[in-house]
Amino acid sequence: MCDVDFFYYFAQMKGKRAQSNYEALGTAPMEEECSSDSMKAKLLSFKANRAKIRYANTYRLESHNKFQDYLVRDKAQAILTNKLQQAKYDGVSSPSLCASISEEILKAVKELDFDRYKYVVSVLIVEKAGQAINVASRWVWDVQRDTWVSAKCETETFIALALVMACYYE
Repeated sequence: MCDVDFFYYFAQMKGKRAQSNYEALGTAPMEEECSSDSMKAKLLSFKANRAKIRYANTYRLESHNKFQDYLVRDKAQAILTNKLQQAKYDGVSSPSLCASISEEILKAVKELDFDRYKYVVSVLIVEKAGQAINVASRWVWDVQRDTWVSAKCETETFIALALVMACYYE
């Protein structure tokens, strides 16, 4: 394999003379330098790998596999129940538990393969202490295509709430 860098190849291809690393350092190369045909082939393969793929517009506004909230609600509820059924509230470990549950719910929702949707999953664990709680969020929302699902799991010591927002992506 040649030890000449890409810029040296590129400069030779353009018909300009550039110094190789060996000439700049005043040392001799260990191997013979590559022929111009192999340099052209390497440059073409490099350009072919960088080619940007362009897709034609479909002008389709609806997804083929629409978001089905009852499936997502069932999955999220099952994951919450399985993970938190025997758990006790711990303020130190709750943030990492929320993160792992939200990642698991996101993975399960992506496996359902609803096309043209992006998801946001939020899990909240709150200790039961006789207080009330209000959860609010704001989004720029397309009422016709965007949707959300919630799942709740209640134990003796805490309440867990999972929110899955599905935003349509054209």
